[in-house]
Amino acid sequence: MLMTAEAAARELPLPSGPVAPAAQALQSGDFLWADEVSPQGPVTIIVSLAVQRAYVYRNGVLIGISTVSTGKAGHETPTGVFTILQKEKEHYSNLYNSAPMPYMQRLTWDGIALHAGTLPGHPASHGCIRLPDAFAEKLFGVTSLGITVIVTDSADVPRLALEGQEAPSISASGAVTAGTASAIDSATVWRPWLQRQGPISLILSAADRQMRVVRNGVEIGRAPVRLGRDVTQTEVYQLVAADVAADKFTWMDVPLHGTEGGAVVSAEERNQLVLPPEFRRDLAGILVPGTTLVMTPDSLQAGAFDRTIQIVAPMSGEGSQ
Repeated sequence: MLMTAEAAARELPLPSGPVAPAAQALQSGDFLWADEVSPQGPVTIIVSLAVQRAYVYRNGVLIGISTVSTGKAGHETPTGVFTILQKEKEHYSNLYNSAPMPYMQRLTWDGIALHAGTLPGHPASHGCIRLPDAFAEKLFGVTSLGITVIVTDSADVPRLALEGQEAPSISASGAVTAGTASAIDSATVWRPWLQRQGPISLILSAADRQMRVVRNGVEIGRAPVRLGRDVTQTEVYQLVAADVAADKFTWMDVPLHGTEGGAVVSAEERNQLVLPPEFRRDLAGILVPGTTLVMTPDSLQAGAFDRTIQIVAPMSGEGSQ
């Protein structure tokens, strides 16, 4: 059962259909929590600025929805794809009069974080994402460093990428022009020993024609990739099921731009997303539900690509340092 907090133990049934109505019905400070429906697996958090809600998925299954309070005018919470860089149960702001920030989970080194705080029913923070106290504590207990947090201005609830609306598959087949295969293989890097445990993110840059594999905030591999279509905006997918033997992967399509979801990709286009065969086999061997695929039109070459892994420009904010 999903239960609301800050109410007299009011119980609500787990929605059997769309979760949007249940999320919309929450009052400020309320949340829904049902971690027992998916006791184990990687966690992904999605925050919608448009509706001031946070959605928590574990192993691709929705386990929580909460009201939030994000950045007010002049201190807007940035959108983008982040990883949790630091966690502190007891934390105080060094920019805003040592304001308490319980259950702090840092998203950027310049001040954006998830933490418990006051929820007045509208955006009111200096850029951080405020959560109900009890929800912040529960969330803190199920997350780990390196998991993916997506902040979007879309009001849509993430959904499964269904037939005809699938995320691009990663294929070793497809036409390769003369000389391309050797160039692809020579530029491939695979070093899984640098980080053998933790959440996995795939970052695909259309500008660089390159995929990077990040595990728990550490890059463990990269390879050139051939794309069968243009990528004009950031697209995000989460792997919810993987059958390596059958070469079948099911992804959750995360809407980021106020649309119903990612671009519709034809089977022909999916088959033209080409990785070096050996790299693809190695990658398939570590993919697990909860893996995040980020496709961006931007280059990853402009700055250092390290534990901060941001697919957005540097931001300023609430001061969680």
